[in-house]
Amino acid sequence: MNLIKSRDSVYLHAGAATPQILIDAFTERVKDLEGVSVIHILSIGDAKYLNPEMEGHVRLNSLFTGTNAREAVNSGRADWTPIFLSEIPGLFKMGHIPVDVAMIHISPPDLHGFCSYGVSTDITIAACKAAKIIIALVNERMPRVHGDNFIHVSKLDYIVETDTPLFQAPKVELTDTHMQIGKYIASMIDDGSTLQMGIGAIPDATLHYLKDKRNLGIHTEMFSDGVVELVEAGIINGEAKTLHPGKVVSSIVMGSQHVYDFIHENPFMEFHPTDYVNDPFVIAQNNKMVAINSSIEIDITGQVCSDSMGRRNFSGIGGQVDFMRGASRSPGGVPIIAMPSTAKQGTQSRIVLDLKPGAAVTTSRGDVHYVVTEFGIAYLHGKTLRDRAKALIEIAHPDFRESLDRQAHESKVLV
Repeated sequence: MNLIKSRDSVYLHAGAATPQILIDAFTERVKDLEGVSVIHILSIGDAKYLNPEMEGHVRLNSLFTGTNAREAVNSGRADWTPIFLSEIPGLFKMGHIPVDVAMIHISPPDLHGFCSYGVSTDITIAACKAAKIIIALVNERMPRVHGDNFIHVSKLDYIVETDTPLFQAPKVELTDTHMQIGKYIASMIDDGSTLQMGIGAIPDATLHYLKDKRNLGIHTEMFSDGVVELVEAGIINGEAKTLHPGKVVSSIVMGSQHVYDFIHENPFMEFHPTDYVNDPFVIAQNNKMVAINSSIEIDITGQVCSDSMGRRNFSGIGGQVDFMRGASRSPGGVPIIAMPSTAKQGTQSRIVLDLKPGAAVTTSRGDVHYVVTEFGIAYLHGKTLRDRAKALIEIAHPDFRESLDRQAHESKVLV
């Protein structure tokens, strides 16, 4: 890794494409350097470059904070940039975030010399186009995925070959609460809808209840095993889609080896960068677009916090606002915020009078349409503050409804 110099900016491929072998070599080298900047969205695996002893040698600019970066960001050793996922590629294209070295994880070249970005297109194409040097981990096990998802071998400056398994996302445990939320969401999905739902317990629970639906489509930034299961069952076929009919459109995938095998050389799957997939104007071209996103907490006027716990960064804006706005402009679209009604083993309501001090408003109350908990569905769009408060209190956990009602009256939201 002598290619990296002090004060260089280094981009790292995301998700299951995190180039761990290159990162390990980089971590050893960076101890001898100063002021190196690292840029990435969701990173998986061991991030030793974020350890306290690396301070002064390397500093992260996190564009979406994962588990391995939270402590460094919240302790002040790393930075976080709040930005819509659809707009991140533009930061590279316009030079707002320079890239000296891009470290990526790709498939071997085909007969024509094209390598696939595989499981993670996301913002990486834009970063590579801006990079002065591209170092590629070429993995025999990286699937070749169709779409705008290729780089020619001639663009690669250095290649490290490997034959190692990709990161596999652990199976999420579904609780009764998740299942009830999924059941409510499924009731809002018509045959012929196109879905965005990401990965996690609520998306998995929702997919469980879609087995009686027909002709569903996928246009999403990320998916996992549940989508593949419904494709194999014939429920997701994309035939009713008004944009890219007959295709699953995504940007990132994280799941089991079965998912990676399924997407390999499968013309049904198309991966595109996030400045396309997450563009609200592109999303809105899908009729009956259903966007399902989660929240940490929501106040009784409808302000949604999804990326922080008070002042402490938890994740990032990601694609939530992109898809909420895209679905709201889709003919027959259904933008949904879904969450369990409580946190911390039922001791804390997620529906609150006010967001925690310093908490971010990820999605504004003007963008919120449907809110779902295990206790029901609240529709907020076009409603007064008083009507919003009533609707949200009705789907709060019963243990907190009385106190929320009292607080709403004391604050004059309810009179």
